[in-house]
Amino acid sequence: MLHYDYIFTGTGLAALLTVREMVQNPFYQDKRILLLDADAKKTNDRTWCFWDSEGWFASIQKQSWNTALFADAQFERRFNLAPYSYRMIRGLDFYQSVMEEIQTYPNIKFIQEKVIRYHELNNQCVVTTETGNYTSNYVINSIFTPEAVLAQKKFPLVHQHFVGWMVKTTSPVFTPDCVTFMDFSVPQNANTRFMYVLPIAEKEALVEFTLFSANLLQREVYENEIKAYLDRLGVTDYTITETEQGNIPMTCCPFWKHNTERILHIGSAGGWTKASTGYTFKNAVKKSQSLAQFLTQNSDMRKFHRINRFWLYDLLLIDILFHKNEVGSSIFARMFRKGKVAPIFKFLDEESTLLEDLTIILRCPKRLFLKALWHRFLG
Repeated sequence: MLHYDYIFTGTGLAALLTVREMVQNPFYQDKRILLLDADAKKTNDRTWCFWDSEGWFASIQKQSWNTALFADAQFERRFNLAPYSYRMIRGLDFYQSVMEEIQTYPNIKFIQEKVIRYHELNNQCVVTTETGNYTSNYVINSIFTPEAVLAQKKFPLVHQHFVGWMVKTTSPVFTPDCVTFMDFSVPQNANTRFMYVLPIAEKEALVEFTLFSANLLQREVYENEIKAYLDRLGVTDYTITETEQGNIPMTCCPFWKHNTERILHIGSAGGWTKASTGYTFKNAVKKSQSLAQFLTQNSDMRKFHRINRFWLYDLLLIDILFHKNEVGSSIFARMFRKGKVAPIFKFLDEESTLLEDLTIILRCPKRLFLKALWHRFLG
């Protein structure tokens, strides 16, 4: 049985980004790396969007926008995203690009097998699949299982769940240079609900109905909301060319406590999703860079995670959205109604100073957050 230095269980965004960082570092040239996944990553199963000023993955981006729209029932605001652009990458394009790059390295192997379990045993790790066992010095897991989150009550889980349609219309409807970032003007029904529109052309766009809530809905509910929104835009004749459905965990659950000396959880399984927004791509890029560098100097996976003040900010927001889900639109509206937008994105990227944090926090409903702070730590 061939022994590996690193085994990646799951080959989603976080795993592929990390391996991509590894192959660019001479430290890993003689390291045997195995990627295990039941999925061959040959379908377009998702779309990632992120704001960026550096042009990451520009060669495979599907679209980018320099302006955005935010709206709720009371107001609508269009704003320039500078110095950022909002970028869209299709899952299949990303998988193909990264797989083609890393598979040119003879020390990396991909096997399409379902992982059953993994554990430490006698100073190594054993990974069991449906067909056999593999051993390694370390396991880097990105397979998310919600049971650990649902089994505890201290850190709530809010789902960011959505259904999206890629539609082509017979007449021009969409504004190609402006993304609808959040449109809360749809009925909230005691939830945090919004429409999200990524225009590709005047007659083509990805239209998603998205919720931040504790409970999921029947598929037809999402689809009926998309139909109603398209009707409101005056779209009556259209073709659905692709569909997507997703559920992103928004939680501050301390996933890092499940790390061991030789097993590290990454991606959604490791808390890499930005809890307050559900955004994954940019967080995963930065954390994969940190992880690849960390492993060149450390042998204890438990030392990788470091908590920061942004975790506390996210924790309070998730507490509010879980217990008072109907106030979500008002929180985001207070942030985006007036003032510069670039500092908000800097804050959400966890790159702001403490003084800059305060300017954003002071835009939010103070009573809600003070009450959440009290119940979390003093109540």
